[in-house]
Amino acid sequence: MSAKVKWDGDVRFQGTTGSGFDVTIDGELKQGPRPMELMLLGLGGCTSYDVVGILKKTRQDVVDCVAEIDAKRSDGVPAVFTDIHVKFVVTGRNLKEKHVERAVKLSAEEYCSASLMLEKGGVNITHSYEIVEVE
Repeated sequence: MSAKVKWDGDVRFQGTTGSGFDVTIDGELKQGPRPMELMLLGLGGCTSYDVVGILKKTRQDVVDCVAEIDAKRSDGVPAVFTDIHVKFVVTGRNLKEKHVERAVKLSAEEYCSASLMLEKGGVNITHSYEIVEVE
């Protein structure tokens, strides 16, 4: 896995992933996400990938999954994350709560590399979920 980040003037940078995707990263000018926001997106993508995959393997009829992420940072420098809460809103047909709960737990405790890495760095990560039924 690799990435490249190139300064693009002011507090703006151009990031390129090893798989060929580009993203503008911005510190203050609102021309792209800030670096710490990208970390939250990475966490959300990683854990959502796990949750949806686990639910599909248990033959749950998932039609949508949204990870709503709230984070707190320390006041000092460096302003690291201290607490992160991930709330999954899982939408589907006849979803079984025990499967959703298990999927969230497995992602948090065994599969999500981003969650586990942040927790080893001292970040308190909590999870919750909401199930939305559709016809």
